[in-house]
Amino acid sequence: MATKINRDIKYLNRDFSDIRSKLIEFSQTYFPNTYNDFSPTSPGMMFMEQAAYVGDVMSFYLDNQLQETYTTLARQTNNLYELAYMFGYKPKSTKAAQTIIDIYQQVPAKADGTPNFNYSLTLNENSSISSTTNTSNTFLIQDKCDFSFSSSLDPTEISVYEVIGSSPAYFLLKKQRNAISATVKTETFNFGIPQQFQTVNIQADNIIKILDITDSDGNVWNEVDYLGQEMIFNSIKNTNPNDPNNVANVGEVPYLLQLKKCQRRFATRLTSENNLQIQFGAGNPNDTDELITPNPNNVGIGLPFEQDKLTTAYSPTNFLFTNTYGIAPSNTTLTVRYLTGGGLSSNIPSGNLTNLDKNNLKFNNPGLTPATSNYVFNSVSCNNSSAASGGAGPDTDEQIRQNTLMQIAAQQRTVTLDDYKVRAMSMPSDFGTVSKIYIEKPTLDNQTSTVETLCMYILSQNTAGQFTYASSALKKNLRTYLSQYKMIGDSIDIKNIYIINIGIDFEVVVLPNFINSQVILSCIDVLSNCFKREDWQVNQPILINDLFVKLDRVEGVQTVKNIKFSNKVGTSLGYSQYAYDIEGATQNGVIYPSLDPSIFEIRNFNKDIKGRVVPL
Repeated sequence: MATKINRDIKYLNRDFSDIRSKLIEFSQTYFPNTYNDFSPTSPGMMFMEQAAYVGDVMSFYLDNQLQETYTTLARQTNNLYELAYMFGYKPKSTKAAQTIIDIYQQVPAKADGTPNFNYSLTLNENSSISSTTNTSNTFLIQDKCDFSFSSSLDPTEISVYEVIGSSPAYFLLKKQRNAISATVKTETFNFGIPQQFQTVNIQADNIIKILDITDSDGNVWNEVDYLGQEMIFNSIKNTNPNDPNNVANVGEVPYLLQLKKCQRRFATRLTSENNLQIQFGAGNPNDTDELITPNPNNVGIGLPFEQDKLTTAYSPTNFLFTNTYGIAPSNTTLTVRYLTGGGLSSNIPSGNLTNLDKNNLKFNNPGLTPATSNYVFNSVSCNNSSAASGGAGPDTDEQIRQNTLMQIAAQQRTVTLDDYKVRAMSMPSDFGTVSKIYIEKPTLDNQTSTVETLCMYILSQNTAGQFTYASSALKKNLRTYLSQYKMIGDSIDIKNIYIINIGIDFEVVVLPNFINSQVILSCIDVLSNCFKREDWQVNQPILINDLFVKLDRVEGVQTVKNIKFSNKVGTSLGYSQYAYDIEGATQNGVIYPSLDPSIFEIRNFNKDIKGRVVPL
């Protein structure tokens, strides 16, 4: 029978020196006669120090692994991505700019002087339009544009274009469509025997999202948030064959929404800024899709013996409680179309998007007069009447960390003000994004109804990364997106954050033996870092005394004599149109923002921050 050996083992030592000293103490306590040479050059000390070295390294990696499991402490980007997805936040590798495109075409007049819509054209979805100044800035018109169709939701503006004699000869038709800064790219993947939860990777820069996936048999695969989500919303045209009871409302409701059990599905996740992973399910390829409406007979059908049906928490995405995670692709080729683009460079000014790709343009009716049809086809033109906004770069590590923490608090609900903020920031990037968000409840004096109204103030960015007011298209997309998650009694009013452009003039005394120009440039760099747009918050005051302290710490500065702020105003000069009384807003060394949500901004760091050297 083996003899039990009792040893007093210490588990609190973690670094090299502590482990080394405890190993010496252990040997002296339990092996006093076996080994007693603890000099630095002895063989025994060599083995003890090697053991202490290994223990120190293992302690380091243990601490590091534990640290990387916390969102607030993780430093490796790939771990932040994993933590973000675990808590429901989807990091963005880019953010697409959004704008509204005006599309025009001419049609001839009929004998009675009305437009001849037989010559109307249709621009199919996913048509591209590029900039005149930079052909690499390509935008995508995602919705089909049919000039023969007009409704309150999709009006066609008609005006007289050409008059011969006293009668109109040609009419000008105008429609508007949303466009995002994106380019369609395609990759194919071959699949053999089915494999459970098989993944493929798309490596590209500035990936916005997956546009669609189809297999070699023409089947469409649908994207879901997670593979356990088997119910998706399926939109169909509001036509008489699809729903004869609602076809009369086609003007107000052009599409109908249905629940669909989807077996061919996939989920995506970014593993890095330029790698998108697509994962498929593990089910039987013989399973089929079907339309299912929740009813008392099918809700909870997958629960064992329905014993837990009374107390089970249900999700509308999987109310059947089936164990499948979608089917695995097998013996087929999947064609993946995805969108890339976005970034700050996509925030182009108005009047730049005029080069329309006409390959997706076609007439609605055959048998037209060739000469007239050629003239009408060549008359198609387009333009962005407003500047594109919302484009931005990828999420930084700190943005991923902060957005994930907010996502944990929201938990797919929008109840608190922070819930609305994180939901707005989680809007898919192909609909645009906002650079700053501020939400507040209106005062009782401004509350006009019993419905709870929330005021959401937002800002976007232009090409240079400067603050700009969000376009109507971006606001519309944000309002539509939030409507799916807000409380039924909440009403959201989206407004602009006021931009207050400022300039800084400072005076410093430079120490001897320092170059004046270099010291001034160093001071300008310090002030520029203080007013970085990504760090500056809405309604944040300016603490002038803090700026004095920061400039005093610049190498070569003996003392700071003066720091003066001024208001830069005037759209003709490239500044905000709103003037602000800087002197009146300054109290006790603090410049306060306005009562309305506003943000201070230095528009041009190289021009709006000026310094000079003065004598002591």
